[in-house]
Amino acid sequence: MNLILKLLATGVSIGAGLLSAKVLDFVWTRVTGNEPPRDNDGVLDVSLRTAVIFAVVSGAVSQGIRVLTTRGTQRAIERYKKTPEVV
Repeated sequence: MNLILKLLATGVSIGAGLLSAKVLDFVWTRVTGNEPPRDNDGVLDVSLRTAVIFAVVSGAVSQGIRVLTTRGTQRAIERYKKTPEVV
């Protein structure tokens, strides 16, 4: 059962990361009015300042999501270990 919980935790983490990337792209487009600097085709069209700001914000969001999902799944695993018969 421990393997299933670890796989579930990994799936939740990946899903949260993908969702946060989509939300960050949406928010970036709404706030700046430009697409996020992600692709390699238009790298020189974006200023270095904009690219660095996006990288810092993106990194902070991804690490925050990683910490939150790890803590949440660890709490869920601990709760399951205490009362597995309830689930």
